[in-house]
Amino acid sequence: MTHALVLLASASRAEALLEWLDRQLAFVAGLPLVTTADLADRLQADPRTMDLPLRVLPSLADGGDILVASQVLTGGVAAVIAFLDPLDPPGTPPDARLLIRACDLAAVPLALNPASADLALRGLAHGRSAYLLFNPVAGQGDPNADLALIRSILEPQLLVTVLLTQPDSDPAVQTLELVELLQTRPAGEPGNVMIVACGGDGTVSAVAGAVAGTGIPLGVIPRGTANAFAAALGIPTDLVAACDTILAGHTHVVDAARCNDVPMVLLAGLGFEAGMVDRATRELKAMLGPLAYVLAGTRQLVAQQPFQARIEIDGAITELQAVAITVANAAPATSVLAQGFGQVIPDDGLLEVTIASPATRLQGINALASLMASAVVQSATTHPDLLCLRARRLTISTDPPQKLVIDGEILEADPVTFTCQPGALTVFAPLRAP
Repeated sequence: MTHALVLLASASRAEALLEWLDRQLAFVAGLPLVTTADLADRLQADPRTMDLPLRVLPSLADGGDILVASQVLTGGVAAVIAFLDPLDPPGTPPDARLLIRACDLAAVPLALNPASADLALRGLAHGRSAYLLFNPVAGQGDPNADLALIRSILEPQLLVTVLLTQPDSDPAVQTLELVELLQTRPAGEPGNVMIVACGGDGTVSAVAGAVAGTGIPLGVIPRGTANAFAAALGIPTDLVAACDTILAGHTHVVDAARCNDVPMVLLAGLGFEAGMVDRATRELKAMLGPLAYVLAGTRQLVAQQPFQARIEIDGAITELQAVAITVANAAPATSVLAQGFGQVIPDDGLLEVTIASPATRLQGINALASLMASAVVQSATTHPDLLCLRARRLTISTDPPQKLVIDGEILEADPVTFTCQPGALTVFAPLRAP
């Protein structure tokens, strides 16, 4: 409940408060909200405010406003929004004199009407900081127009600091430097800070990998070709909707992973997938968009040769021939080679491993079709040329050594060890259906 926003209203002013909340819904939905039982009933019965998360105190008749004053004095409240009727007799709950005295002693803003409530929210916005890592070369839109649109949505509610990624600099390094700076803040300073990654999957993955394990929430505004991380978590690819998702404040705790010493939030591929990504050049993606991967995949299917793989999981060793091995932490249905189980679960503390070992190209095409079908129906494949595993940690070596792709970046490493990091990322994402 730290730095909560308290909502109070006289009976005659409750509708005015609901109208104000309706206008400010995107912002207040991202704050801890506290109110009394009688007002909570009114808020939960109104379609405009029924989805707001509330912490409910006793009713006004049972001393709810007294508890509010107590919490103001103990430092758990950022601001009090109290729409009071000036014609109510003195002492009528919510008690104006009690609230004014408590807020004055604790230096907590008290707003008594819509205009002062707007000012109070504006003040809170400067207590909520967003550091935006923006990749200007990602996507096919106008980066200046896109950045202006993003700032116009976020800045009324957040204090936004923009950091542009540089062609000759790793965004992960920029993010690590930023994380180090944020973690040196005084312990008593409010922690309403977030890091927002805006770009393609390379940028998002680099930033997410640097944020993993820090406890700092991550916002994602997709501007890339595939936008696989956003798709895996249901984050909208539309800029406006992605910004609204961040302002709504709902978070999803998901896993991260490491491949040797390299952070991984999406997936890694050996063999076919690495070759496909390597063929999908930036120029090809700029011309064809997502179709670039289809064309690259067709070319790689012709060129891909089988290789020997040695896989160690919990001391058990498996040796087999493969043309593709995919290890996934999070992946949308469009990441076909990760769909051995029909879907990749991003918060189960395990990595999904799909191994394709067809003997001919025709069998390879049939295996790909089986994976596509598994993704559609969200159930595990039974194709004989596909082996599916789940593991927290595994090591893979190949002969001959294969190209390795991690979250869209081509690397060389043999052997490679994958380790899941359960619950390492807190990401702003839409609420999921139960």
